[in-house]
Amino acid sequence: MPAVVSSTVPVVPIHADEIRATAEQVRRLVADQCPRWADLPVTPLPDEVEGTDHVLFRIGDELVARMPKIAWAVGQAESDARWLPTLAPHLPARVPVPLHVGEPGTGFPWLWTVVPWFVGRTPPRLGCDDVRLARDLADFVRALHAVDPAGGPAKAPGARGAALRHVDDAVRRVLPRLAAHDDGFDVRAVEAAWEVCLAAPEWDREPVWIHGDLQPGNLVTDGGRLVAAIDFGALGVGDPAPDVAPALWTFTGAARETYREAIGYDDATWRRACGWALAPSLTGIDYYRHTFPRMAEHGRRMARAVITTLT
Repeated sequence: MPAVVSSTVPVVPIHADEIRATAEQVRRLVADQCPRWADLPVTPLPDEVEGTDHVLFRIGDELVARMPKIAWAVGQAESDARWLPTLAPHLPARVPVPLHVGEPGTGFPWLWTVVPWFVGRTPPRLGCDDVRLARDLADFVRALHAVDPAGGPAKAPGARGAALRHVDDAVRRVLPRLAAHDDGFDVRAVEAAWEVCLAAPEWDREPVWIHGDLQPGNLVTDGGRLVAAIDFGALGVGDPAPDVAPALWTFTGAARETYREAIGYDDATWRRACGWALAPSLTGIDYYRHTFPRMAEHGRRMARAVITTLT
């Protein structure tokens, strides 16, 4: 394997203002800041496993460099380093506790991290009817929600884990734009489902730790069992509803019902979870329509699922 493989920059960037690290930059950053890994090969991960806010590079066989590509993600390096070591001992699956927090350099402007590489695969991106995985993920979420939230970072208005009402304006703004396209669902039915979500009582108990983004791409399985949860960019303390949303994001059929029952929250939390499945999906369809078709299609699937569930 060569020491450096040039990354392939997508023809259409996902974000107009993204900054993509290259394998050469990562190699030089590692050599300068982590000399113990300087001789390991640096290899970009394929575009199909890349998410919305980081570019990923394998470092040898056991490490991954996570390089933010958009300004909204730059705080994750410090958040992961601060909180994941505290949470990890309480959780039944592994989490990517940073082994190194890197400084800007070689033309790359932001903090970055090196984390362990977890062997396994992600579940199907458009959902799966895997009851055992649903139980495993529910166990993980219950354990996370049971960790003492004292001192944890509160979710800001508009973030997952805050009140749904803070994203109502964004949903209302995007509905007319969606109505101009055929996305395979009735925009009026989506609006009706959104009203049901908004009408749910807000969370009025103690906040809990939430992952906030337990999509299929952020889960690692091996031998059919959950072995790791990754990408804690939405980590914080707030309403548990976003961690109930994987019933829709990640599961179908009997697994969806298994997860919902195993997670154990009430109907109001379920309706807010539907809201957190719906709101970012609607804005995401619009935002990613031409630049990240896979994400837009995931949003369409979520819109149809919430309509079916609530109306």
